[in-house]
Amino acid sequence: MSAVPFEARYRADADPWRTLSDPAERAKAAHVLAACGDGPFAAALELGCGIGALTADLAPRCASLLALDAAPTAVAAARARLARWPHARVTVATIPGELPDGEFDLVVASEVLYYLPPAALEVVIAWLPAALVPGGRVVAVHWTGTAPDLELSADAVHAALCGVPGLAARRAERGPSYLLGAFERVA
Repeated sequence: MSAVPFEARYRADADPWRTLSDPAERAKAAHVLAACGDGPFAAALELGCGIGALTADLAPRCASLLALDAAPTAVAAARARLARWPHARVTVATIPGELPDGEFDLVVASEVLYYLPPAALEVVIAWLPAALVPGGRVVAVHWTGTAPDLELSADAVHAALCGVPGLAARRAERGPSYLLGAFERVA
């Protein structure tokens, strides 16, 4: 996934998806947090953190939080938003090429996986079970609309996650404009 179009969006608009100001976006974030659980999480990872709106909501629940985004402008905004949480790190990284090593008890993918071509999504899906501790959770949420820059639909991403060996679906929720799924690593 190329960072170029995302970087251009963040340079043109500090919050292009209205994650801070749109009541529907804030309500969706509340559903994501509910699907994550209260924690505490020893080690959490957020793929595609953007400007860190959801990341800031996750930070108080985590002992360690790593947030990734491909757009340097978004990463700078997320770092500023998370400055009060020293256990939260925000890094410029693309997926799937720069997926981190380590094990996590929570991985959150909000509005990011459907930008990946199918082969790249397969890499992420293959990485997930080994990246989770037993009982670790993946929470993915995606907009159900269409746009020319989306490689996959929310339904296609959800179906792919449902087919991951070693992950069991624990929650599925279709909101007014999104599809949310929570999956747990089983032995």
